[in-house]
Amino acid sequence: MSDHKAPSAHLGQESQLREQIATLGKSLFDRGLTMGSSGNISVRLDDGGWLMTPTNACLGRLDPGSISRLDVNGDWQGGDKPTKEHFLHMAMYAERPRSGAIVHLHSTHSVAVSCLPGIDPCDCIPPLTAYYVMRVGKLPLVPYHIPGDPSLGDAVRGLAGQHSAVLLANHGPVVAGKNLEAAVYATEELEETAKLFLMLRGENPRALTPEQVAELEARFPRD
Repeated sequence: MSDHKAPSAHLGQESQLREQIATLGKSLFDRGLTMGSSGNISVRLDDGGWLMTPTNACLGRLDPGSISRLDVNGDWQGGDKPTKEHFLHMAMYAERPRSGAIVHLHSTHSVAVSCLPGIDPCDCIPPLTAYYVMRVGKLPLVPYHIPGDPSLGDAVRGLAGQHSAVLLANHGPVVAGKNLEAAVYATEELEETAKLFLMLRGENPRALTPEQVAELEARFPRD
C-alpha cells in the first residue's frame, strides 16, 4: 500500500516546495535583497531531482507552477526554462550531498564586499557575530567569471565541499542550507554581516577568537 501512496507523497512535497520558493522569493525581493530578474533559488527533491527558479524570472513574482523541474541528471524536465546559472547550483549540490537548498542573490552589501580590494580571498568577512559563524562560517571569494560561464561551476566546485557559502567576485553570494528556510536565513545573515563589515571598516572591530569560532562550529553544524 505504501508503494501506491509514494507518487502522491512526492507530488505533495513538490507542490509545497514550489509554494515555499515563491513565498520566500517574494520576501527576499520585497526587502530589497535582490532586484529585477537577478538571483535564483533551488531545492532538492526526495526523488533526486531539483526545482529551480526560471531564467530571467523576478523572485518577487514567481508562479509556483512555472518553476523549473530538473531530473536526477540535471536535465530540464518541466516548467519554464531553468536559470542560466543552474550549473552553479549543480556544482554546489555535487559537493554537498546533505544540502537541500541553495540561494544565489545579488544582495547589495554582499556584492559590495565582493568588489573590495584587499579582502582575504579565503575568508572575505571576519567572524563578527556568533550567528554569522553558525549560519555561514568561512566565506571564500571565487574569482570573477562572466555570468553564465560554465567554468564558474568548476571554480565553485573546488570550494563547495569545505564551505556552505561562497562569494562570487563582483557578482554575489551562493549559499547552501539543509533546507530552503535554512539557506534563506544564512543568506540574510550574510547580507547583514556584510553591512556590519562595511560600517566597521577602518575601526579595527573586535572579531570572535579562533577558540570561540571553533566552539560555535562544534555546537552548531550547518549541514
